[in-house]
Amino acid sequence: MPQFDSLTYHYTSRRNVVYAQNAMACTSVPLGAQIGLDIMKAGGNAMDAAVAMAAAMPLLEPTGNGLGSDCFALVWIEKEQKLYGLNASGVAPMALNAQTVRSLGYDAMPKEGWLPTMVPGAPAGWAALNGRFGTKPLSELFAPAIGYAQNGYPVPVNVARQWKKDSQRIAQAMKNNAAPHEYWWSCFMKPDGSPYQAGEIFRFPDYAKTLQTLADTNCESYYRGELMKKIVAFSQKTGGYFCEQDFQNYHPEWVQPITQDYRGYTVCEIPPNGHGITVLMALGILNGLAMPQHRECAEHYHMVMEAIKLAFADAKTYVADPRYMQTKVSELLDPAYLAKRRALITNHALQPQAGDPHCGGTIYLCTADREGNMVSLIQSNYTTFGSGIAVPGTGISLQNRGANFSLEETSDNCLQGGKKSYHTIIPGFLLKNGKAVGPFGVMGAFMQPQGQTEVIVNTLDYHMNPQEALDAPRIQWIGGKKLQLEREAGEQIAEQLRAMGHEVEMVDDRINMGRGQIIWRCENGVLAAGTEPRCDGCAAAW
Repeated sequence: MPQFDSLTYHYTSRRNVVYAQNAMACTSVPLGAQIGLDIMKAGGNAMDAAVAMAAAMPLLEPTGNGLGSDCFALVWIEKEQKLYGLNASGVAPMALNAQTVRSLGYDAMPKEGWLPTMVPGAPAGWAALNGRFGTKPLSELFAPAIGYAQNGYPVPVNVARQWKKDSQRIAQAMKNNAAPHEYWWSCFMKPDGSPYQAGEIFRFPDYAKTLQTLADTNCESYYRGELMKKIVAFSQKTGGYFCEQDFQNYHPEWVQPITQDYRGYTVCEIPPNGHGITVLMALGILNGLAMPQHRECAEHYHMVMEAIKLAFADAKTYVADPRYMQTKVSELLDPAYLAKRRALITNHALQPQAGDPHCGGTIYLCTADREGNMVSLIQSNYTTFGSGIAVPGTGISLQNRGANFSLEETSDNCLQGGKKSYHTIIPGFLLKNGKAVGPFGVMGAFMQPQGQTEVIVNTLDYHMNPQEALDAPRIQWIGGKKLQLEREAGEQIAEQLRAMGHEVEMVDDRINMGRGQIIWRCENGVLAAGTEPRCDGCAAAW
């Protein structure tokens, strides 16, 4: 298991590692973590806890996910010593394609309105996870979220910050076409038109009614019942592209996780259409490099960013719905190919380009139970509140995952009806000699694989405890040679990076630099957790 000192914290933090003997639940909102822990205390397993938390988080953190989200999960079943992968990402409406979008005057996919909405996969994912591994009925698992929706809860600090920021985006979308967004506005804004502030009570009775319907029908109503009919009817009334068959034909998929060995451990991710492969490629490139002895130096940040840039250039070019990918995962992870990519790294910043492998508002949660089962689950609208469309009377706010489609006909990721888009949400899991170490994740769109890579490097190269690994200053590649570096890293490092050819912007708004959670299992079986200081994160322990 990872070696670390629980008493050492080199970075600004007022949080310590949290230990537990029986169970652990971690997520970005304290009430969400408490729901998961209560479920396990009542006899549920880690999978039950994850489903209960996933059903509550669209209510507790609507700036990151909704009842119209997608989700992915990695599930460790201790008695089988096996890791399962669940892909519950949705598909584009059959009536929509790249040509249609271009004919409307777009040269890239928009982020608001009906065009980027896809059939949501999260509710089907919850039912699939519960049906295969759960021990409690959905009625019991959804009860905490239903109660909070009916009675209200106080909005957390960082959720309120995101609420204020993203409501401005939706307000602008309403000026262009108010009809699809009016119900969203009535749900998520106060009667005076202002966003909810920290500590104010948010109630959402329509959410409670819909969750009860999902519990009563094992989520079938969403895809083959009354809820589906309401979504489709609203779409057709206000300019959307959904038909009933889009939902009736949808099912989540169980998939085989993909892996990369790193420093004697095995890092696991969901295969494409998610871009978890970016993490594995970056780590595969770093595998052949000796990291600096001390983390806080320009060389460290340079090496990690160069590996990330090379991996991202490939992922953005080749990752798509696996049914349409012409490039195999095995080709992108081939050690000989990664060695060629590694050889491009010098002491000067690269202008990243894809190689040729053929020649050789998101939430994250994790749980662990007393039986040794663990879940790494991530769920997202994409851009905070998503498309800005909510279906009247249902509490269903729809994601805008289709914004990641390409409109280039030659791209594997070109928009086509019934197709999954390139996906940015990625749960992570760490193994050692085939045994579970634990779940980890860092949410935040294109920051996710970067944050995950940094967390793994912090853990395995610098032997940081899980809290310190999350506290450490982060750096983010945003395109070309442009980097964003958290100010805590220091101006001296920024200047050294600039001398190496990087364009460095110092940032103070840490919430945009990724928000993560970690649970590691220690040698004695005790669970050790870290929770993100950049949000309202909480590790609930039993």
